[in-house]
Amino acid sequence: MTGFVDHVGIGVPDLAATKAYYDELTAILGLKQWFAGSVNYGPDGALGTQLFFYEAGAPGDYERSRSGFHHLAFLVESRDGVRAAHAWASGRGDTILDEPQPFPQYGPDCFATYWLDPHGFKLEAVCHSPDAG
Repeated sequence: MTGFVDHVGIGVPDLAATKAYYDELTAILGLKQWFAGSVNYGPDGALGTQLFFYEAGAPGDYERSRSGFHHLAFLVESRDGVRAAHAWASGRGDTILDEPQPFPQYGPDCFATYWLDPHGFKLEAVCHSPDAG
C-alpha cells in the first residue's frame, strides 16, 4: 500500500531519557517497541506508522514555532484514551497546552489533548469517535 507514512525519525538530545519517557507513554497509547537495537514504537509491527528516535548529532534546542516539526499526534481508540494520556502527562508535571476537549474545527467528533514532552515537543492524543457515554 502506498500513500501512508511508513515511519518518522526524530533526533533528540538525550536518547536514554527519551526512551524512558516514551516507554511509559506508548504503553498507555497501545503502542510498543518492535525493532531491537533502536528506540522505536508502533501499533503492530510493520503494519502501521513507526516512530523512531535517534541521538541528535549536533547540539541545539528545539523550537516548534520555527520551520520544521510542529507536533506529533497519537490516534487513540476512545476519548478515555485521550483522558488517560492527559492524566499521565499531567501526573508527571508535563506542561499541558490543552485539556481534553472537543476540537470541532478538526472534525465533528474530534476530541484531543495537547502537552509538551521533556524536550519541548508538542504531543497530542486524539480520538475521532463519538463519545460512548
